[in-house]
Amino acid sequence: MSEAANPQSDFTQSVKRIVQAHAAQPGALLPILHAVQEAFGYVSSEALPIIALGLNLSRAEVHGVVSFYHHFRSSPPGRLTVQICRAESCQAMGSRTLQAHAKRSLGVDFNETTANGAVTLLPVYCLGNCACSPAIRVGDKVFGNVDADSFDAIVAELSADAVEVRKMSRGDTHG
Repeated sequence: MSEAANPQSDFTQSVKRIVQAHAAQPGALLPILHAVQEAFGYVSSEALPIIALGLNLSRAEVHGVVSFYHHFRSSPPGRLTVQICRAESCQAMGSRTLQAHAKRSLGVDFNETTANGAVTLLPVYCLGNCACSPAIRVGDKVFGNVDADSFDAIVAELSADAVEVRKMSRGDTHG
């Protein structure tokens, strides 16, 4: 297979460009990992040796940083990313009950994605919405005073929106 037709080659070249863009700055590993995740949605195991080589680090050193920081994902996220606040204010107002409901409802634990790839459930340790606890964030939207019923409604509505956006982006303009 020619290099131009090899999607792995395109991926490799993209990661190399990211590494080259940041390699000269002090503490380059974290900015590189952020840029890779921004570009691809996660930091894949295939990216680790490319990053390691570019920074003269071992693959284990790069993997250690990826696995240490909860922000970095090592697998693709769902179409929706749902974060449930686990900070003290939200816990005092029922986030533990909400967490248990979300896990049951979605059939996943924290840091997992539903089987259909629709939703990734993540813990977060403060959304800055303490006056409206418990809070969740779905994508860039923060919701307050969330209980089991409103959680289900929010996820259903936003999941439907995500499906419609994907449907429309494929050229189906007739709904």
